[in-house]
This record gives sequence, C-alpha cells and structure tokens, in this order.
Amino acid sequence: MKKETVTTNQITEGVIWKQLLLFFFPIVLGTFFQQLYNTADTIVVGRFVSKEALAAVGGSAAQIVGLIVGFFVGLASGASVIISQFYGAKDRAQLNRALHTAYAFSIIGSIFITVLGILIAPWMLELMHTPQETMADALLYLRIYFAGIIFVFIYNVGSSILRAMGDSRRPLYYLIVCCILNIVLVIVFHMGVAGVSIATIFSQGVSAVLITRALMHSDDLYHLEFRKIRFHKSALISLIWVGCPTGIQSVLYSVTNMLIQTFLNNLGTDTVAAWSAFGKIDSLYWMVNNAFGIAVTTFVGQNFGAGKYDRMKKSVRIGLCMGLCTALTLTLIFYNFGTPLFRLFTSDENVVSIGMQMLHHVAPAYCLFVFIELLSGALRGTGDVVIPMLITCFGVCLLRIAWLFFIVPLAPGLNTIVLSYPVTWAITAVMFIVYYCYRAKKWPKSYAKKTA
Repeated sequence: MKKETVTTNQITEGVIWKQLLLFFFPIVLGTFFQQLYNTADTIVVGRFVSKEALAAVGGSAAQIVGLIVGFFVGLASGASVIISQFYGAKDRAQLNRALHTAYAFSIIGSIFITVLGILIAPWMLELMHTPQETMADALLYLRIYFAGIIFVFIYNVGSSILRAMGDSRRPLYYLIVCCILNIVLVIVFHMGVAGVSIATIFSQGVSAVLITRALMHSDDLYHLEFRKIRFHKSALISLIWVGCPTGIQSVLYSVTNMLIQTFLNNLGTDTVAAWSAFGKIDSLYWMVNNAFGIAVTTFVGQNFGAGKYDRMKKSVRIGLCMGLCTALTLTLIFYNFGTPLFRLFTSDENVVSIGMQMLHHVAPAYCLFVFIELLSGALRGTGDVVIPMLITCFGVCLLRIAWLFFIVPLAPGLNTIVLSYPVTWAITAVMFIVYYCYRAKKWPKSYAKKTA
C-alpha cells in the first residue's frame, strides 16, 4: 500500500497574508500564461494576417467560446468548493469521490459541448451580427476549438482541483511549458486562423495530460484512478448544487458581453478589432482579480471545512486590500502605457485610438469589481451560491441589458455602450458588500449547526 504523506496545511494554519500571497502568485502567473495562449494568437493574426482575422479570432468567436466554456468551468467550480471543504476537514473518502465525479463530469460534458458547439456556431455568429468579412475565419476558429474542447475542460477542472487543495504551483509549471509550446507552434506554422486554433488546442492537450498525471501520482489525501472515474450521487448533487449557480452566473456575464459585442459589431470592423485588442489588455486585470478570487474561495472553503471562521473573515479582509491595491496599480499602468500596448496588436492608428477610448472608460472602475469577485468568491467557499447568483443576474446582467436597450438609444455611440460596465459594477458592488456583511455575521452560527 502506498504511504500517505501528512503535511501541515498552511491555508488553515499559516500566516494568512503570507499564505495568500504564496498561493496567489502561482495562480496569477498561471493565468497570465493561459492568457498568453490567446494573446499570442491575437498578435500573430493582427500583425501578420489582417485586421479582419484579428476581429474574427478576438471578436464574436471569443465571446461564444467564453459563453460555453465559462458555463462549464463555472459548473465545475462546484467541485473545487466541495473538495476544498473536504480537504480542510481531512475527509479522504468524500474527497476522492468528488475528484472522480468531477473528472467524469468534465469528460461527458466536453463530448456534449463539442457536438453542440460545432452545430450551433454558424447560428450564433449570425445572431451576433458578425461582419461578413470575418464570418468564415470566425466559424473555422470555433469549429476547430470545439473539436478539441475536452482538453480545455480536463485541464481546467484538474487545475481547479489542485488549487482547491492548496497546490497552485504545479498548474503554473504545466502552463508555462504549454504556453511556450503554443507560441512556438503559432510562429513556426503560418496557417492563419486555422493554425492558431490547432496550436492552441494541441497545447491545451499537453497541459491536460500533465495535470491528470499529477493527480494520478499524488501521495496526499487525493488520488485519481482511471478505473474509478464515474459519477457518485452525493458528490454529483453537491457539485451541481454549488456549481450550477456559478455556471449560470458565468453564462449571464457572457450573454451580456455578447450583446455588447453585437452592438459594437454595428459600429464597423475597426471598432470590433479595437474591442478585441482591448480585451487582451483588459485580461491582464481580470487574471489578477480572478487569482485573488480563487485564493479567497480556497482559503474560505478550507477554513470553513476546518471550522476556523475567524480565519475566513480575516482572509477576506486581507484579500480585499491586496485586490484594491493591485487594481489601482494596473489602472495607472494602463493609462500611461495604453497606446504602446495597443500597438502590439495592430499598427492601424484608428483602431488604437478607438481602443484607448474604451480603456479610459473602463479602467478607472476596476476597483469596483474587486468587491464583486472577492466577496462572491468568499460566499461560494461556504457553499452560499444562490443569492450571489441573483445579485449578479440583476446587477451585472439585467441592468446592463436595460442600459443597452434604453440608455444607448438616447445617446448612441461607443462611449455610451462602454459606460454600461462601470455603472453596473458600482451598483452590484454595493449589493455584494451589504449581503456579505449580513452573511459573515452568521458564519459562526451556521458552522455550529453544520457540525452539531
């Protein structure tokens, strides 16, 4: 029998600010390299193919991928929450049931999404008013991407499981290797949009193999075995209960982004190309903010499982301080270096000018979204997902849709469309602060009932 290594869990025992940073940096670096996958693709097609190809890869196609992949990743996040709680409670049996259920879910889910994505891609591109000059490239990119989406799903669920148990380093190492592989393939094989999508999927396949191997060779509480990959009823119910609201929330984010993309598509190829380039620059902020959200969710989840509610609250406060400081720093960087950043993606001065307009409206509001990401992540770590989903539905989604259909017609144009982001973030942030303060007061009592 394989000997199990017992180590001190620094997430439930160590100095919070130090452990948050040690956990955060591998996540943010890993997210950076993951973003570099698509950023390298965008730079290649924008600089060496055409602005139409740039609009195809980073425009409607990117929004559709975000919608479908985001739903699955959100749904699978239910596994990371329950796994972090079982790991904090040192419940090996339940932990491994959740692990094998999550893998079964990712395999079956990817097969369904592959078929669905390939079939509905043309319809969705038409629905989003994708410019005709970018339609063929966008459709080609989507169909190749969906054909290999099993690798994307397996890597994402596997890496989220490792992070849920406090291991944020190995997902980083695997991403570095695969990101370099992706960039080399994109540069060496000049096949336009097709080559870019094939290189991305192949690299994701390598990362999926590496992450699976790590889970199979573990000497910790968890251990993945192919023959045990199946659905366990209790784990599946918990996964769906916690993950489904998060998946729906992700879909609603994507739907509103797709709706904004549709409005922007009506403004022409230059605006679509600028939005695509802006999305890659903007992703630098989102990867940092998302990393803080994952860190806080993991800390809250493990300490919730261990019954240490005081550490839960303290980790949230420290995470918010770090997130706000980082958001302010990135805003200043983008304001001062936005133009050269846009010129990495395109030499078209009109596209750069439009992109800077977008950046000046959105970047100052980054601090607002810190509260949304981190407080919803903290609540998710305790299994509280329904009310945060409803807050997001109303604040970020319904209000933004109302803005697009009732405010934009009063003052049509790019600025009014983009302003929907800071306005809805501000309202949603206030709602999350109020709800979090209400729930945090009840954490000791709710946990006492849970363990009684």
